[in-house]
Amino acid sequence: MRKITLIFSVLLVFHFSAKAQIPSDPYEEEKPKREIDGHIPGSGFKLFDGERGAMTFSFFASSRYLNQMGIDTSYTDHLGREKFIDRRNDLQFQKVMLYFKGWFTNPRFRYLLYIWTSNVSQGLGAQVVVAGNIQYKVSDFLDVGIGIGGLPTTRALLGQFPGWLRQDARPMAEEYFRGSFTTGVWAQGEITNNLYYKTMLGNNMSQLGIDAGQLDPGLDTWSTSIWWTSENYGRVAPFGDFFKTEKPGGMIGMNFTRSNETDQSQPGQNAPENSQIRISDGTPIFSRMAFGEDIQITDAKYEMLAVNGGIKYRGFSLDAEYYTRWVSKIEGTGAIPVDELFDTGFTIRSSMMLVKNTLQGYFIASKINGEYGNPTEYVAGTNIFPFGNKVFRINPELVFSNFSAVGYQSYPVPVGANGTTFMLNFEILY
Repeated sequence: MRKITLIFSVLLVFHFSAKAQIPSDPYEEEKPKREIDGHIPGSGFKLFDGERGAMTFSFFASSRYLNQMGIDTSYTDHLGREKFIDRRNDLQFQKVMLYFKGWFTNPRFRYLLYIWTSNVSQGLGAQVVVAGNIQYKVSDFLDVGIGIGGLPTTRALLGQFPGWLRQDARPMAEEYFRGSFTTGVWAQGEITNNLYYKTMLGNNMSQLGIDAGQLDPGLDTWSTSIWWTSENYGRVAPFGDFFKTEKPGGMIGMNFTRSNETDQSQPGQNAPENSQIRISDGTPIFSRMAFGEDIQITDAKYEMLAVNGGIKYRGFSLDAEYYTRWVSKIEGTGAIPVDELFDTGFTIRSSMMLVKNTLQGYFIASKINGEYGNPTEYVAGTNIFPFGNKVFRINPELVFSNFSAVGYQSYPVPVGANGTTFMLNFEILY
């Protein structure tokens, strides 16, 4: 790993000196260059544009009908304890995100400020988040930032949100293995033509719902991603092929993350964007009596490698991601029965534009191979774009769970879900 870090550092220095130019609009976020009816979804509208700065406002909002009555009312964990599930059948104004972005003093100097709400989590930590970051673009190769950002642990954390196939939900295996959002510093850019990277040093794996006093004193959460895309794929490697590319496109990437985690730096079990370290029956390893009475894990080291790839052509897309996770240096009180944990898993996504700019069908398969169970998930859904663009979509979806290893209030299924869940989503991205 030290050799890889050294090579990466040399590449940074070389391209910093070789690629000093910046594009004509360096503060613009990565978005499809093609647009419909003159508007790019998520681009919003200008509030101010002057010689010393600019500001754009955009927003995202979603509503959801969720019916979990098709899943079992309980499940049994690895210690034989029966856990009861409070199934939901409700309507929720799911989420609102307000974005203020632009530049100040110099177009290289950009900012992103946002307000994020999870209405289903009212009363829990991080139900409303006011956050953001600032970035400075030195060159195409080097763009540095500081603030709250997503750890690049998996492909879906490279900036495609909310343009996923599913509406505001990752597949089970990705949700199980991934990191989340934290405060940190990062560098990103283009190493050479269509070869990109992002590397980030952060406080922990998930800071939402965590106060500063709960963080451990070490700054040792590190995540790095490197990926290549074809010219017609897009820098952030979006899922699906809404625009029906005329030539085959592809991407391939790899992510590595490591973090020393403690029981004081984990968000609550039902916190929004929760990314706790779990075992494959869904039990958080830092929860009380996770491995038996009088046993409490207090420290663990998390390491995760993800490899991903995708293709798209004339409305069809196929994407796959494979995960490998090690949990080691486990410490705590009592007779802890494990020294380390090792899990693998994968996610496969496929989609097809059935009606141009209007109707998309998709299927997702997800599996975890763990020491405490091998849960699976299958998802079938459609995306309906009634206005012929991605500003507004209707998303009906069926989820077939086999003892889900993840779950919380803003996620479609609870931990231990076994059976069928239906949801109907409405989304606006302006």
